[in-house]
Amino acid sequence: MYVALAIAASLILIAIAGFVWQQIGVRRDRRRWPAPGVLVDVDGLPLHLYVAGKGTPAVIFESGIAATTLNWTAVQARVAEFAQTVSYDRAGLGFSGPARTPRTPSHIVEELRSVLRRAGIRPPYVLVGHSFGGLVMRWFAAHYPPEVAAVILVDPLRPEDWTPVSDQQKQMLARGVMLLGRGSALAQFGIVRFCLSAVLTGRRVLPRLIGKAASGSGARVMDRIAGEIGKMPAEIWPVIAAHWSNAASFAGLRAHLRDLPESIREIASAPPIRGIPVTFITAGREPPVSEAVVRAVSPDAKHVVASASGHWIHLDEPELVVHAIREAVNAAQE
Repeated sequence: MYVALAIAASLILIAIAGFVWQQIGVRRDRRRWPAPGVLVDVDGLPLHLYVAGKGTPAVIFESGIAATTLNWTAVQARVAEFAQTVSYDRAGLGFSGPARTPRTPSHIVEELRSVLRRAGIRPPYVLVGHSFGGLVMRWFAAHYPPEVAAVILVDPLRPEDWTPVSDQQKQMLARGVMLLGRGSALAQFGIVRFCLSAVLTGRRVLPRLIGKAASGSGARVMDRIAGEIGKMPAEIWPVIAAHWSNAASFAGLRAHLRDLPESIREIASAPPIRGIPVTFITAGREPPVSEAVVRAVSPDAKHVVASASGHWIHLDEPELVVHAIREAVNAAQE
């Protein structure tokens, strides 16, 4: 009995120590890596906006489902040499405040339009969306065409793969939502912080074991995420780790996954983009996209295959994305 009490007391002390260490770490992160842009208030919701460059039309970047402004660092810097650029963190992610509305294109677009207006960034815009961000930009262009000069979709999420949402996909999303809830709990006690710190310093054995114990597939997910982060500038790796050491990031992504079926339903009902130049860039290392799918998005879309890229084209072949944006900006200025 005494042994059991001693073990229980030890576990409680370890949990308290982890919780305190996490709170100290969160405060330290805020001091060491403040938001690179500005926080713009949208009806009480602080949204992080990073603006660079000058000129019209402004180029607006929308990230993938778990990504932030940091994901566009290299591409935005290149595009800012010839245009005004804007990247931002959706509510619940990065430096922005927690989401208060469903994470579906219709709600996200209204928040984006509001933050652009508050920041004085006037339309028309060149909209650039990667993966889930492609759904957001499709909704924007379909419903507010006078505000859009061009659309560039970077390997956008494919609604046809999710229509209708199969039982297997529902189970996968439910498991993802459950694991993110578990990740949020682990983050509150400093366990995620410990794992990410270890990964960034090249020590992956223990984090892999913890990931496997937590989810069964955590080791594979961790390896894939580490591989993609490794394609970004090294100076932003600690900032990404700081975000994902915070329970709030898990809650934000959890909301996005929970609402993904509704996001698919919304975009499936959206009309094709007409009268606006659309560049549809797909990954050569992913399953091919049929021309019928491209034409369903826009009858006149320009389809470009990034032959050397996986899903993260802007990390694998950034110059290809920059070139597409430059073409769109130049055409809008003529």
